Amino acid sequence: MSASSSTSIRRRSAPGHPAVLPVRRTRLSALPEMRWAAMALGLFLAGLAVRLSDGPASLCWPLYLACYAAGGWEPGLAGLMALRAKTLDVDLLMVAAAIGAAAIGQVTDGALLIVIFATSGALEALATARTEDSVRGLVDLAPDTANRLGPEGGEETVQATDLAVGDVIVIRPGERIAADATVRSGASEVDQATITGESLPVDKSPGDGVFAGTLNGTGSLRVRVDRRAEDSVVSRIATLVAQASRTKANTQLSIEKVEQRYSIGMVAATVAVFAVPLMIGQSVREALLRAMTFMIVASPCAVVLATMPPLLAAIANAGRHGVLVKSSVVMERLGATTRVAFDKTGTLTRGTPVVAQVRVLPGVDLDDAGLLRLAAAAERPSEHPLAEAIVRAARARHLDLPEVDEFCASPGRGVAARVDHQLIRVTSPAALWRAVPATTRVAAATAVVEELQQRGHTAVVVLREASPIGVLGITDQVRTEARPTVAALAHLTGTVPVLLTGDNHAGAQRVAGLVGITDVRAELLPRDKVHAVGQLQAGGQQVMLVGDGINDAPALAAAHTGIAMGGAGSDLALHTADAVIVRDDLATIPAVIALSRQTRRVVIANLTIAATFVAGLVLWDLVGHLPLPLGVAGHEGSTVLVGLNGLRLLRHTAWPPSR
Repeated sequence: MSASSSTSIRRRSAPGHPAVLPVRRTRLSALPEMRWAAMALGLFLAGLAVRLSDGPASLCWPLYLACYAAGGWEPGLAGLMALRAKTLDVDLLMVAAAIGAAAIGQVTDGALLIVIFATSGALEALATARTEDSVRGLVDLAPDTANRLGPEGGEETVQATDLAVGDVIVIRPGERIAADATVRSGASEVDQATITGESLPVDKSPGDGVFAGTLNGTGSLRVRVDRRAEDSVVSRIATLVAQASRTKANTQLSIEKVEQRYSIGMVAATVAVFAVPLMIGQSVREALLRAMTFMIVASPCAVVLATMPPLLAAIANAGRHGVLVKSSVVMERLGATTRVAFDKTGTLTRGTPVVAQVRVLPGVDLDDAGLLRLAAAAERPSEHPLAEAIVRAARARHLDLPEVDEFCASPGRGVAARVDHQLIRVTSPAALWRAVPATTRVAAATAVVEELQQRGHTAVVVLREASPIGVLGITDQVRTEARPTVAALAHLTGTVPVLLTGDNHAGAQRVAGLVGITDVRAELLPRDKVHAVGQLQAGGQQVMLVGDGINDAPALAAAHTGIAMGGAGSDLALHTADAVIVRDDLATIPAVIALSRQTRRVVIANLTIAATFVAGLVLWDLVGHLPLPLGVAGHEGSTVLVGLNGLRLLRHTAWPPSR
């Protein structure tokens, strides 16, 4: 492990997510940008303390100048390198403006400007490092070694990277799968939420495919390797995330595109204001004073501050309401959203299975509570997520669960136990059809199973003494705020959101119908989600994707904006996304879009104010004689005015109410 990063283990309790994931963290002190920004901030605060306490200038000025050096050398050097490449970097102008401020005695203002720019660069470096950490951690999902069967049937431990297509490996209970493969023998349930986003483990039997990095359940499997490690789905997810993140990293604030041209024009005009009067006989001192006044009143400081305070205030307001927006660029882009795409499991739903239907078969001497009591008692010793859902449902009804004897769990087939001296089995429909001869009761159970599956439920059959007595329908719980959120987003964007999920069509259609979505695209692998987002954006849409899982990360990176659910979201999704819903409240999504649009209106108003002040002061300096102190006062006054106007977005009333 390198000195600049650390790895820790975090446990997840939410169903549908891996129990243990490696978490990489780059230390803050490992980033040079963070160290220089911290040094600049410390020196600035020390200088400010000396100045406010009326300390000697001989102490105050060295502290401020050291702050200039610590926070300004990097943007200054980057600006000079850009200048060599024949482009004018606004950071260089900000450093020049800070030096100019010091030259006329406004050293505190200049130092503050340096600290702001250094801090912004440090935060950008931190965000980049954390995303890279998450991509590297994704590769760690697949184990480093595997147990390969030799020609004589013996096992040998080999590196996962040495596995070849056609090798047979053994996967024991609780182990992660080392390669994309096909099951040859054995039966188990596999948690593949990291790849497909499915909320429940999937039963695997011979002929079924499994993915590298997914978690085996209670059974043992022998699988045949289909792809080498570098070609596995989990490796391709990492590649997709890295590619999309590099593309998005070139995005700028719209005002930055204007600043480039404005800055070039300002520099040229400043040179002309100095040179032309000098050529017609004006003294060097007067020409220099006029040019300095022009540079100050026309500098882009007011334009930058007309933009940044509203965006930063909006970010702070969103954070107060549970939405972490990672940058000013993201806050600006949120308002441009024209289409929203949702993941299903863990996003529109809670990712926790619940019992939705309890169906007693005709002729059985039980009611719903009696059937649920027997099933829950039999399932209580089991660790399967479906078992936990059944037990939770029984406890929610305050049912008394008796002790059981002769408990037995069979991977892919369910559980069996003796409850109240009766043999109770809770099994999958497929296992029922294989193990029980066709009878009228079996036919009735089959009809109920088909009905529940058509509604998108997972069906579980309960048997007493080898005869079906009922069926339980288990599903993922839809968030209560999902439907109002979809309606609010349709109103804001003018288009109904789309559902992109790796789950099956029946489950996807059920959730879509409950929340009001008509465009449903199901059974998508991570690359398919990226393709779907690309198709929407190719049609002119500015797509916002909302997701939570590792399988959503490539699409989160590829979308115009990506939002991750913070509660049960994977580390890769949290670091790849542009914004995070900390409290998993979907209602904040339309609110933050509306806040972004309100922020844009404030920015436009600020730019109008700043442009009016700049135009008036520049005209005064060129046509008449603008005293330098008055020019500084006018420039600073416009800066304060637009800053205060932007800070209005900090008020609680600026956060749009939920519809």
